[in-house]
Amino acid sequence: MSKADLIFIDMCKDIIENGYGSQGEKIRPVWADTGEPAHTLKRFGIVNRYDLSEEFPILTLRPTRLDKAIDEILWIWQKKSNNVNDLNSKIWDAWADETGSIGKAYGYQIGKKSKYKEGDFDQTDRVLYDLKHNKYSRRIITNMYNHDDLHEMNLYPCAYSVTFNVTGNKLNAILNQRSQDILVANSWNVCQYAVLIHMFAQVSNLVPGELVHVIADAHIYDRHIEIIKELILRPVYEAPQFVINKNVKNFYDFVTDDFKLIGYKAGEQIKKIPVAE
Repeated sequence: MSKADLIFIDMCKDIIENGYGSQGEKIRPVWADTGEPAHTLKRFGIVNRYDLSEEFPILTLRPTRLDKAIDEILWIWQKKSNNVNDLNSKIWDAWADETGSIGKAYGYQIGKKSKYKEGDFDQTDRVLYDLKHNKYSRRIITNMYNHDDLHEMNLYPCAYSVTFNVTGNKLNAILNQRSQDILVANSWNVCQYAVLIHMFAQVSNLVPGELVHVIADAHIYDRHIEIIKELILRPVYEAPQFVINKNVKNFYDFVTDDFKLIGYKAGEQIKKIPVAE
């Protein structure tokens, strides 16, 4: 039985049973079809832990498109792009301008170089440098929430900071997320950063350890509550085997085809999920 599913089920039950409703408050999101406020139930400060040495944390309650999730994480961390023309999906099109740019967000921030005593590095290269030269450092931190550039971002970063930490030969990470639409994005983000840990670990002669996911505002939209209630009653299957191409030794050589799931069994996909704007 997949532990990721059990974590998801417990989190959803907690939000539904103990969540704080936004009714009566001034909120930003609206439903596209009616323009009415898109209210939520939320819990503050959710912390979920996934041991990547035990299983790959993908939901089996419904399918997650791992190839698309990986494509986005490569777009940000490897290509360091802020242009949707470098992305093989339409998920960012709503925030792109006529040139395809999403502004100074995500990949733009990862690709910005900063000055260190060892030289100039962008954020991906600094992680790679530290894991090679000082893997037990307590300072391996990335951050995309740059206040100087927020006014030029078409969307403020949601998953914005990662702290990497090595224990023995295990690479662990804490993913900090300011806000998450649990139904739409939870499994997507968890899978992405689990893959990222696998990537950094492999090219640094380490093995994957824990992913700790910290969500400041974990919310379920009002139109999603009944969908979630049905979803968490579904059967849970065994976690699939995650396979990464062991021949890749350079972080920048990874492509989406280097990652496979063996034996991935999941419930029926939810046909249409209303998304708030």
